[in-house]
Amino acid sequence: MPDAAPRTGRSHTRMLALNDFEIAAKRLLPRTIFGYVSGGVEDNQSLRDNRAAFAEHGLVPRVLVDVSQRSQSVTLFGRTYDSPFGIAPMGLSALSAYRGDIAMACAARATNVPMILSGSSLIPLEDVIRAAPETWFQAYLPGNAERIDALLDRVGAAGVRTLVLTVDIPVYGNRENNIRNGFSTPLRPSLRLAWDGVTHPRWLLGTFLHTLVRHGMPHFENSFAERGAPVLSPNVLRDFTGRDHLNWRHVDQIRRRWKGELILKGVLNVADARMAREHGADGVIVSNHGGRQLDGALSPLRVLPDIVSALGAYPVMMDGGIRRGTDVVKALALGATFVFVGRPFAYAAAIGGQAGVEHAIRLLREEVDRDMALLGVSGCGELGPELLFRATPGAIHPATPPVSDTSMPARINGSTACLAATSAPV
Repeated sequence: MPDAAPRTGRSHTRMLALNDFEIAAKRLLPRTIFGYVSGGVEDNQSLRDNRAAFAEHGLVPRVLVDVSQRSQSVTLFGRTYDSPFGIAPMGLSALSAYRGDIAMACAARATNVPMILSGSSLIPLEDVIRAAPETWFQAYLPGNAERIDALLDRVGAAGVRTLVLTVDIPVYGNRENNIRNGFSTPLRPSLRLAWDGVTHPRWLLGTFLHTLVRHGMPHFENSFAERGAPVLSPNVLRDFTGRDHLNWRHVDQIRRRWKGELILKGVLNVADARMAREHGADGVIVSNHGGRQLDGALSPLRVLPDIVSALGAYPVMMDGGIRRGTDVVKALALGATFVFVGRPFAYAAAIGGQAGVEHAIRLLREEVDRDMALLGVSGCGELGPELLFRATPGAIHPATPPVSDTSMPARINGSTACLAATSAPV
C-alpha cells in the first residue's frame, strides 16, 4: 500500500496566491505548530524587513517588446530548472504536514525545481532521496571533526550531490515566540498541547496520528550521522551540540571531504562571501535565516547587489521574504542567480500535501511568467537593475504589520504595497 497522505479534498485549488496558504494554514494548524513556522525572533525586525525591502523597489517595464518566446528556465550547477526559484530548507516540516519533506521534495521533482532538505527534518534523508533523488541537503555542522566527517559520509552515501552548509547559527536565536506558543524541541506533553491538538482535528488525525500509526514517533533524523531525539518527549533532550567555536578551518575540512557542490547559506557580509569563494564553496545563499537568528540583521535583498558586485560571475542565491513573482524578478534584477522560498511551501504542504505544493509552485511560476511579459523581457538573463526604481529611503512606514497580517498597507511614494510574512524556517 503506498505511503500517501490522507485525502484532503481540493481546498488548495482555491488558493490564488502564496499568502492564501498562510491564512488557511493558520486555521488548520495548532497554534504551537503555526507559531513555530511563522515566527521570527525577539521584535521581528528582520522578519518584517525581509518584506519591506521588496516593497522599496518599483518596476520600470519596457513596452512593445516581442516576448512571445519567453522562458524562465535557469541553469544552475549544470542542471536546467524550469523556474528560477526552489524550496528552501524548513525544519520539522513533517510536523506541520504529513510526510511534509517527501511531499515537498516530490512536488519539486515533478515541477523541475530544486528542494533543500533541512538538517532538522523528521524523515531520514535516505527516504527523501529515494523519493526525489535530486534533492539538496542542508546541514547544521556538528561540534567536532569526527561527527562532521560521519555526517558527510552518511549524506554522500545517500546519493546527495549538493550540500548546503548553514553558517549563521553559532548559537540559536532568541525565539521568544516559541516560548509564548508553548513550542519546544522536543515538544513536552501538556494539557495545553493536548488541547491544541483536539481543537484542530484535521491536523491531529491527518498529520500527527496518521504519522504515529504508519511510522511511529518522529525523531530528529538528520542532524548527525546517528538518529536524534524524538519530537515528543517529557524528559529527553535534543542534542544542541556547541557550534560557537566553528570557523573557516571547518569549511576547509568539509571541502576536502565533500566531492559534490558545496554551498554556504546564511551569508550577509561581502567579506564573508569572498571568504566562502576562497575556501572552495561553489556558491552562497544570501540569507538572514528567515528572520529567525539575529533580530535587526538586514534583509538579504539589501545586501545582495554588493555581494553580487564583489563576486562577479559566481552563483549568488538568495532567500527571505519572497511571496510574489514580482519579488522573484526583483531579486534576479539585483543580481541573484536563483532564489529560494520557504514558509509558503510548508503551508501548501499542510493544506494539500504534494498536490498543494505543486499548485503553489505553479502559482508562483505563472506570476513570474506574467511579470516577465509585462516587464518586456524574454529570459531571466535580461533582468537587470535598469528595470528597477529605488524608492526614497524612509518611504516605508515604520509601523509594519505583524507577520501573519497581510491586511495593513505601507505607503511607498504615494502607492500602497501589502506587507506579508517572510522567509523559510531552516
